[in-house]
Amino acid sequence: MPTVVLLGTLDTKGREYGYLRDRLNAFGVDVCLIDAGILGPPLVEPDIDRATVAEAAGTTIAALVEQGDRGAAVTAMAEGAARVVMKLHEEGGLDGILGLGGTGGTTLVTHAMRCLPIGVPKVMVSTVASGDTRPYVGAVDVAMLYSVVDIAGINKLSARVLANAAGAVAGMVTGAAPPVPGERPLIGATMFGVTTPCVEIARKRLEELGYEVLVFHATGTGGQSMETLVRSGVLVGILDITTTELADDLVGGVFSAGPERLEAAGAAGLPQVVSLGALDMVNFGAFETVPEQFRDRLLHRHNATVTLMRTTSDECAELGRRIATKLNRAKGPVSLFVPRGGVSLIDVPGQPFYDPDADRALFDSLLEGIDSNVDLHVSDQAINDPGFAVAMAERMHDLCTTVGARS
Repeated sequence: MPTVVLLGTLDTKGREYGYLRDRLNAFGVDVCLIDAGILGPPLVEPDIDRATVAEAAGTTIAALVEQGDRGAAVTAMAEGAARVVMKLHEEGGLDGILGLGGTGGTTLVTHAMRCLPIGVPKVMVSTVASGDTRPYVGAVDVAMLYSVVDIAGINKLSARVLANAAGAVAGMVTGAAPPVPGERPLIGATMFGVTTPCVEIARKRLEELGYEVLVFHATGTGGQSMETLVRSGVLVGILDITTTELADDLVGGVFSAGPERLEAAGAAGLPQVVSLGALDMVNFGAFETVPEQFRDRLLHRHNATVTLMRTTSDECAELGRRIATKLNRAKGPVSLFVPRGGVSLIDVPGQPFYDPDADRALFDSLLEGIDSNVDLHVSDQAINDPGFAVAMAERMHDLCTTVGARS
């Protein structure tokens, strides 16, 4: 029988967690109830007590209470809870995890959830699930359900919402994953709407060569998710066609993946084929959300919720320097493909972001900074030309084959 871990603060949410446990048992699922509370006594008996959680974080409940800092206590108990649930998963005692809470509880429980592998069912019922959930979901598959009402007792509405959450995670842990035909090596690839033709052609060619391609939308969390998988060791290579998240990180767009983007594969020694997809743009939300200092820049309304801003020559030159620095440090084989004909669908003649001077600044600074250990391919084609896409796919295969022969 599968086991769902219920993790939370049983001093304040014990009644609600008891309700979840009963609903899960009714669905034929075992429950392991973990208490991460600090102050009052638990309102329902846990299977793993708070002292064990605190000990896993290298502290004690008494020390946390004496410190008198709620934020520090939540941080410590979140770390302890993460270690406890990871140990349970490694020992086969966790098939899924479910939690509920407000801001503090959501922070604590989702920290533990993010430490679990992708694919382990994770459901969080939260009062903040209707807002910006990126700090809680991060780069993994946390499912968040808005509680609608505050989590303060069992009433007609909260009972329905919590029952739905229990039913969802019960279905996840009891439902068998569909069979996957064969076991093909996994390649991670990055894509944006304006690089879709390139990625689709490259993906098809790699599938013909015997790979399965996982495509990540380069929206900040997409790049982070791919690099999380790099660190987990499940990918054999990275086809990083769309490095646009670097532009958002540099200029202040909404799709930044952080300053360490484009470093995970190099640090892991993983084969990577890299290009410059969508570095002609920085992303913002709806037009009215574009920061005032950028209102006189070249803007393009991609759709009602996304506004694109053309990168300048100076910004492109800095992007070239940053990419060169990151690729030069790679411990594994790297091939860089430079599409002089344009880096996106709208960076070609007749399109709104066509700017040969800005592109030239990108290419020149990149080529000037690249070391000889980076395998360089410069083409007059645009990034979405079929020949360019096929060349990257076949080079990806070459690198993976060479590394595989050496291992």
